[in-house]
Amino acid sequence: MGTALRGAQLARLLGHWHSLPGRRRSPDYAALAGAVRGLLADGRLPLGVRLPAERELAESLRVSRTTVSAAYGQLRDSGHLTSRRGAGSWTTLPPGHRVASSGLWTPVDDLDLLDLGCAALPAPPELVGAAQAAVEKLPRYLGGAGYHPVGLGELREAVAAGYAARGLPTTADQIMITNGTQHALDLVLRLLVPGGAGVLVESPTYPNALAALAARRARVTTHGLGADGWDAELLVGTIRQSRPALAYLIPEFQNPTGHLMSADLRERVVLAAQAAGTDLVVDESFVDLSLAGAPMPPPVAAFDRRSRVVSIGGVSKPYWGGLRIGWVRASAPTVQRLAAARVGVDMASPVLDQLVAVELLARAAGIVAARRRALTDQRDALVAAVRAELPEWRCTVPTGGVTLWMELDGPVSSALSRAAERLGVRLAPGPRFGLDGTLERFLRLPYTLPAPALVDAVGRIAAARYDLEYAPAQDWAAPQVFA
Repeated sequence: MGTALRGAQLARLLGHWHSLPGRRRSPDYAALAGAVRGLLADGRLPLGVRLPAERELAESLRVSRTTVSAAYGQLRDSGHLTSRRGAGSWTTLPPGHRVASSGLWTPVDDLDLLDLGCAALPAPPELVGAAQAAVEKLPRYLGGAGYHPVGLGELREAVAAGYAARGLPTTADQIMITNGTQHALDLVLRLLVPGGAGVLVESPTYPNALAALAARRARVTTHGLGADGWDAELLVGTIRQSRPALAYLIPEFQNPTGHLMSADLRERVVLAAQAAGTDLVVDESFVDLSLAGAPMPPPVAAFDRRSRVVSIGGVSKPYWGGLRIGWVRASAPTVQRLAAARVGVDMASPVLDQLVAVELLARAAGIVAARRRALTDQRDALVAAVRAELPEWRCTVPTGGVTLWMELDGPVSSALSRAAERLGVRLAPGPRFGLDGTLERFLRLPYTLPAPALVDAVGRIAAARYDLEYAPAQDWAAPQVFA
């Protein structure tokens, strides 16, 4: 998204703002202001973006200019908008708010919210021991400058060994260490996606991947996931026909749906990509978090014969997000090209963090097993709570990963997220995982909090859903508009 938003673009993001439950209890201008605040709060509308002129937005939404003017006035009063006569209006972070760990906004003094907007686990107990062992190994690296653009050799070897254990022979020369999986994706996009190139993604998908693609000004097309996951014929056919420069896929416990791609489809996608000249970027963030105990399909790169598959992963999901270590697995020449591109961005990853990652990978069996047991219990507690409190909601219970993708009883995701926050629960609404205001019937619910907190959160969400339909009307003052 650019620094200026057209009226039609904002209208698509707003979606059906005028026909949500409870809409009859608030005037048009208040509903419009609330919908824009929701876009800002959940990250779909970035900071510093110039909104369309009042007349242009009024025409796009088919409402009066008075309605838009009053809505903009409310947003200025709440600190979400700054206007300058003759120059326009820009989105701003309101006073008393901060950007939370999930990327969503939160009040500075409201630190006790149950945060279901972030799908990440706390650090494992083994992290302290791993850090102590890493400090003991640090002196051997202090004699050099500390810049290792492709990463420390021992960490690259450990990551390569992990791929080999999954049945994919890999050498350290095929591994590059990055500052997290998102950084890995950004570097790959810099290398492989020219500005304006076509890119295929799943829908829904990881929101920060969409943000990275927007920064590259990519032309994004989507493959919609159903209740059973990917439509094999449609996905393969889309790659062959549209021939995107790159396709970004999450085949292991897809974020946010939790689907697992079959081995047969993995092979077919690779063959289609090779025929179309498409590079495949495979996000393996959740590959370690299988909860079913069944054998995992081979890595997508196991079917690659022409170096068209680039795999990315990291320690954030199975270990801890505060340890910013990710990696890229690709052909050795591609790794060297990535390293050359990286030097102009951030030089290298922290040496101490890489040593901690080495120690964690050495302890992987015990850590990951404990994670799987905890996540299984928390998933089951969340599913049971939703079925008890919100029986109209539906989801396919995933066999791994950390999230449920709930189909709601109406297109109320954004409105429900705003209502739930007033009751102390932060949510990431469905449209955050798609393009242009779609997916209002869906909501991502991570099961990364302890089971009692998840049960408490579902109770509050159910109360918020009830309030959307039945809460008493508010008294609204008529807006004053000055010409």
